[in-house]
Amino acid sequence: MNQIRNQLFYTLKPLIPRPVQLFLRRQIVRKKRRECAHTWPIDPNSARPPEGWPGWPDGKKLAFVLSHDVDTLKGYNNVLKLADIEEEMGFRSQFNFVPERYGMISLDLLAELKQRGFGIGVHGLKHDGKLFSSKKIFDKRAPQINAYLQKWGTRGFTTPSMIRNHDWMHALDMDHCVSTFDTDPFEPEPEGVGTIFPFWVQGESPGKRFLELPYTLVQDFTLFVILGEKTNDIWKQKLNWIASKKGMALLNSHPDYINFGGAGCGKEEYPVQLYRDFLEYAQSRYSDQYWPALPQHIWSFCTEHFQFAKKIAT
Repeated sequence: MNQIRNQLFYTLKPLIPRPVQLFLRRQIVRKKRRECAHTWPIDPNSARPPEGWPGWPDGKKLAFVLSHDVDTLKGYNNVLKLADIEEEMGFRSQFNFVPERYGMISLDLLAELKQRGFGIGVHGLKHDGKLFSSKKIFDKRAPQINAYLQKWGTRGFTTPSMIRNHDWMHALDMDHCVSTFDTDPFEPEPEGVGTIFPFWVQGESPGKRFLELPYTLVQDFTLFVILGEKTNDIWKQKLNWIASKKGMALLNSHPDYINFGGAGCGKEEYPVQLYRDFLEYAQSRYSDQYWPALPQHIWSFCTEHFQFAKKIAT
């Protein structure tokens, strides 16, 4: 059912003008928001730690993870602007690039980001909605994705539009992945995994597994462009709840939709101050109580301290 729904979504999407797409999505989301008020933005049932969970390093209250999917050329051109802001504030994040959508990815850019302490990830292959549309297409693209993972020197992967097939994904040479969420009824594949903790996805062979890091803070495009929120209060509310449950606060955002200038925001933009203010809030509210980690740090910690494997049905 998921494959049919996702294939229909991406088949119809290019045929509908962008303003009409946004209008329809906003109408659908408005209705879903009312229907899912009991599980979004907080699903109370997602707070239970997995079996064998050791807690965060040094007894920290929560892990704070920043990840960015770079979807378009506009976002690609904004990467260093966003990295500069985060570095200035003492944060580091992982930037996930689409290898074959907006031209050649500069290896010099990737090297600079790594040298400055940022992480790198591969974000699908073409971002055209076809990666999981059939096993034949996935099997053809998996070696190409693996070639980029190797070329870029990373073991991190994120799936476009959070569409996934965990059984197939064991063919990818990755250690950790962002392909799910605890709760987000507004995604093309809306079923959440119901946890605010990372978990292992075990393959058929004992040594084949990867760590899934569900995003637990609503994505920026959904919050500001589709839902039309004018503040970041939902981010702050959810962060406080995650901290109270000692979970993982993972924000997956996009430099594509951030307005870094002083001019007015476009229809698919939000002011960078909303992002900066949220980081300042996390710093001031939780100070030395949170662990600012990259996805690779979460993987290293779980590899050493958290061996329980959980398989999520897809």
